[in-house]
Parts: sequence; C-alpha cells; structure tokens
Amino acid sequence: MSADPAHEPTAAPVVGEVPTGRVLREGLRVAGSALRANWMRSALAVLGVAIGAGVVVTVAAVITGIRSEVMSAIESAGPDNFALMPFDFSDARASFVGGKPPWWDRPEITDAEVRRVRSLPAVAEAVSGFEFSAFVRFRSDWVYVPFRGYSSGWASFTGGEFVAGRDFTSADVRHARSVMVVSSALAESVFGQLDPVGRRVRVNAGRRAANELFTVVGVFEPLPMFLGEAVENFALIPVTTADKRLKARTRSNFLSVQVKPRDLHGRAEAENQVVAALRSMRALRPGDDNDFAIIRSEDTIELFNRLTGMFFAVMVGLSSIGMLVGGIGVIGIMLISVTERTREIGVRKSLGATRREIKWQFLIEASLLTAAGGALGLLGGWGAAEAVAALTPLPARIPLWSVFAAVSLAAFTGVLFGMLPAMRASRLPPVDALRYE
Repeated sequence: MSADPAHEPTAAPVVGEVPTGRVLREGLRVAGSALRANWMRSALAVLGVAIGAGVVVTVAAVITGIRSEVMSAIESAGPDNFALMPFDFSDARASFVGGKPPWWDRPEITDAEVRRVRSLPAVAEAVSGFEFSAFVRFRSDWVYVPFRGYSSGWASFTGGEFVAGRDFTSADVRHARSVMVVSSALAESVFGQLDPVGRRVRVNAGRRAANELFTVVGVFEPLPMFLGEAVENFALIPVTTADKRLKARTRSNFLSVQVKPRDLHGRAEAENQVVAALRSMRALRPGDDNDFAIIRSEDTIELFNRLTGMFFAVMVGLSSIGMLVGGIGVIGIMLISVTERTREIGVRKSLGATRREIKWQFLIEASLLTAAGGALGLLGGWGAAEAVAALTPLPARIPLWSVFAAVSLAAFTGVLFGMLPAMRASRLPPVDALRYE
C-alpha cells in the first residue's frame, strides 16, 4: 500500500553554509578592526614584506632603464651593423686552470684584411680600431685617459656630434699623423675655458712609448647615456698613430662593419662576404673553424639579458629573504592574535560561526598585512625609480611585470604564513575557548 504523497510529512529545512561573499565581507570587517586596534604591531609586521616588494620593483626599474640605454647605443651604431673580432667576448669563460685561453693564438685583424672587407659589395664602411689607456699632459699634471685608436669614418658608428674642429681624415690615418679628437668632457677637464682646437698635448702610453706631442683637431660630444658616464673623458687618435708612435696596439682589436641599405644587400649577405673573404685570406680549409668571430647586435643584447638576468635573480633571492622575515613576523603576530582572541573565537563559534568562517577571518587578516606591505613596497619602489630617473641620465621606469611579481610575492607570503594561525583558530573547541583566561 503506497502512502499518499499529499499527506507525507514535510522535511525540516536544511541550513546551508554562509555564502562566500558574506564570509569575505565579514572577515574583512573583523580583520580591519583588529589591525587598527594593533596598528604598531601591524606596521612592524608589514615592514619586511614592504622591503622585499620594493627591492623587486626598484631593481626591475633600473634594469629596464639600462636595457633602454643599451638599445639606444645599438640603434645609434646601426642595428644591422656588426663587428669583427679575434674572439667572441660573449662566449669567454673565466678559468682557474693555468695556461692561455683557446682563442689566445688567434691572429689579429690586419690592415690588408680591413682593406679587403671595405671593398666588398655589401659593405658600406669598415672601421678598424682598438682601445688602450695613456697619460695626457697639458702644461702641468699628467691625466689618465682612455684612448681609442680608430681608422677614419668611426663617427658613423658612434652617437654624437662634433662641437668644435674636425675629425681626423684618411690621410691622417695613412700617414700616422699625431692628431687627436677629444671628448667635450675631457676638453673641459684639461683645457678649462681655453679653446682646445689647435692645442698641443703630450701623450705617453707606457714604458715602451716615447712622449709624443699631439695636436687636438676636434672636440666630440657623445650622446648622453648613463652607461657612458664612467668613460665620459676619452680621446681618439688614428689607429696607425697609436700603433706606430705610441706602440699601444692590443690583441683585442676589432673591425666595425656598416652594411649597405637593406634594399640592396642584407646583413646576412654582408656577413657571408666577410666570412668568405677572411677565410680565403687566411687559407682556412673547408673543415677548419673560423679563427675570428662576428659580433651582432642581438649577441650583445643576449649577453646583456644573461648578465642582468643573473643579477635580477640574485636580487629577487635577497628580496625573498625580506619577504621571509616579513612572513615570520606575520605568523608570529597572527599566533599572538589568535591567543589573545581565544574567548572571542569561542563566543563566535557558540553563536553559530563555522570553522570555515573562523579560518577565513584570520587568513584575510594575514593577507591584509602582507597586502599593505606590498602596497608600501610598490610606493617605495616607485619613489626610488623616480629619484633615479631625476638624478641620473638613466631612464628608470617600472615594468608592469615587476608590479605583478611584487604583488604575487606579497599575496603568496600572506596565504603561506597566515594559514597556520588560521587553521589553529578554526580548530579551537568552543567550550575550551570560552573557558580561556
């Protein structure tokens, strides 16, 4: 016999869980009240998190500014141009084993090879040179100056302009004349208010070189760059003069190659012609490796990214230590807060609060602490980036990814270090919590 559905007893309504939105709102309200009541303790807790987030943002802003400077330097030298060197400096490795490095015996780039590269159809200009240091004296004291020995045409690879005088010519290079171009900063440092063009200075490049008199023929103003501040004082002389008169030739000589416009020849074609010409002149067999290296702009960028990537990884590690210290402070303060509010937890549980609500209350409180630290760190990093941009030529700016990284680290710290106190609070038995004194 079946029961009449109309006369079946009605089931008692089941009380469901409190909606998540309400739990979050209540947790934010209670957590905010607790943090305001203990603001000094809360401020000390967020300090470590703020330092960690600030370091991430500041370092990212500085690296972004340096990268912008590197890209500007590459653009000024021509992004399609490339350099020829005896070895690839980006592949050089430090070694603690005795003996010479594998590239040590590679031949230098000779004048005949320079002339051959210049004659190639895809090459617009080729400038050879090397860097060295020497002492310069005008009337009184000797001044230590970085020098660059160049062939004519170097200005097309260097951002800047002549503000006085002229460049040395191909005839000056051919006859190894004692002429010199100085940077505007060096001209001001050595000559003061005097007009440097036409002045004669004495140059000494070491024990092997005699004291040679040089005539200043031009003053060059380079583009303002942060990376160039350390070498703003420099002088340029013909590469033949540096070799023959100062005996200053070094093994790290190079050849800068300017490629003809892309509509006529591409960089790949220019590279192929240069490689074929040098292999032929050096009598390399088909199975022999090149005893020279081609350095492209993207190789320089890749090396820069590798170096700055390691630097940034170290700084993130250090900032993570700050986050760890801040997280330890958060977990300590939250455990103290749970202990102090044990009776409150008991009262709330006796009035119907679930373990989930209690857990979210303390988890939100810990997250608010670290969120405040992250916001403070972002403000500090922004102020530091603005100060660097205002006080130095470095165009430091905060990339968006660093903001996400700082916020993510702060959020992770809050959840990680707030979980233990939140779980401890949610598991307190109501009767024991009410009896707590």
